[in-house]
Amino acid sequence: MVLRDRFKGKISAGAMEFLNSLRVDREMIMEDIWLNQAHVIMLERQGIVPREDAAKILSALDDLKAEAMAGGFQLKEELEDVHMNVESYVTEKAGQAGGKMHTARSRNDQVVTDVRMKLRGEILETVGLLITLDRTLLKLAEKSKSTVMPGYTHLQHAQPITLGFWASSYAEMFFRDIERMLGSYSRVNSSPLGACALSGTSFPIDRKFTARLLGFDSLQENALDAVSSRDFILESLSSLAILTSNLSRLSEELVLWSTEEFSLIEMPDEFSAGSSIMPQKKNPDLAELIRGSAGRTYGNLVQALTAVKGITSGYNRDLQEDRALLWDSFRVVNSSVEIMNGILAGVKWNDKRMFALVEDGFSCATELANSLVMKEGMPFRKAHSVTGKLVKSLIKEGKNFKDISDVRKLLKKEGIELSEKDLRNLLDPSKAVSASRSIGGTSPAEVGRVAKSLKKELLVKEKSLKGKRKGIEDAGKETEKLVREIV
Repeated sequence: MVLRDRFKGKISAGAMEFLNSLRVDREMIMEDIWLNQAHVIMLERQGIVPREDAAKILSALDDLKAEAMAGGFQLKEELEDVHMNVESYVTEKAGQAGGKMHTARSRNDQVVTDVRMKLRGEILETVGLLITLDRTLLKLAEKSKSTVMPGYTHLQHAQPITLGFWASSYAEMFFRDIERMLGSYSRVNSSPLGACALSGTSFPIDRKFTARLLGFDSLQENALDAVSSRDFILESLSSLAILTSNLSRLSEELVLWSTEEFSLIEMPDEFSAGSSIMPQKKNPDLAELIRGSAGRTYGNLVQALTAVKGITSGYNRDLQEDRALLWDSFRVVNSSVEIMNGILAGVKWNDKRMFALVEDGFSCATELANSLVMKEGMPFRKAHSVTGKLVKSLIKEGKNFKDISDVRKLLKKEGIELSEKDLRNLLDPSKAVSASRSIGGTSPAEVGRVAKSLKKELLVKEKSLKGKRKGIEDAGKETEKLVREIV
């Protein structure tokens, strides 16, 4: 154990195990190495550490990076965290010069910088997966913009829509998730390095220089806020929780629609599971697991909120909990998005069943009421009442809107004269769908327009994603170039 010079005795084994954070920060080893490189380059540039010592430190970090990339670096539990492991390795290799690496820095600003560096990569990974998922949905939207199906409210048949309209609704939903994630990124990619323990430092450091070398877009200027605030983590966890709620809703519909009672879809075999006792079963297990994962991300968000709600300004060890929650949520989300994309790409849609459900029911009732308003000059509430009585009478007689002659007779009793041709047009699900031409409506033309617009927006987001990745990559190259110059 290190950093015990102020204490009389050794820390107990149980306390050490409880204190140890390697289980949550071992994933940040590469970020910590990069951060140390940038920090030492800055210290040398500012004349705080001699070039000879900087060269020894950077050479040791080079060796560590190679070992870590090859999977050969073993973290020592007794060193408490990843930062002390890295420092210990460098000190062993570089001798006394290694002890200068931590000049003008604290583990408080070091850990939050590492978290931000790893988190920004996780966000960009999720955004990339969401763009792929959105493209799958938009492909389905364009392909199925004329495929009529029931629209549901309260899980009851409402008005006819198209499969393409349904797909584009989820495409818009996940597009907002992309926007949320990128919005979070702008607040995540801000450098706290140089804030030190909580109040900055008297050393003549250059925070803007290290921010540039690490690929950050801005600085967290107030040192106290920089080390003690974790709202960027809460925001990211919140965005992930909202995303899984959207994935859960989509999963629920797919699970329902795959039942024999609905029979609207057949799930792909490669994303289904069997029963241990019932040979005939084809269970939508993957969709159910995605649906269930929402509870996990909700729990992670609530736990993180609870951890920060009572802490005072400055770093508190409670904040150690946030990383495990963060990386767990990203693992769950990224695998869920990938699986959902595979499911949607392989689903078989029962177009005939979808159309039959609409044709055999009363989904066009609203269109009939609207026609009575437009053609008969009837107040909508009166038209609603007339249509409702008509539906009640047809149900009583065991009939539906396909029985045009009966519909016509019943309307005639209400003093409404409509030709059989007019009624057929009004009660034709395909024509009813095409008639919904208002902005954002279910008409094939409008679905096509929205899909085209969203595809353009996705190209913009993809360009932004590539730009952000390149910015980080270029910063890494610049750091590596300066390491080579010193070493």
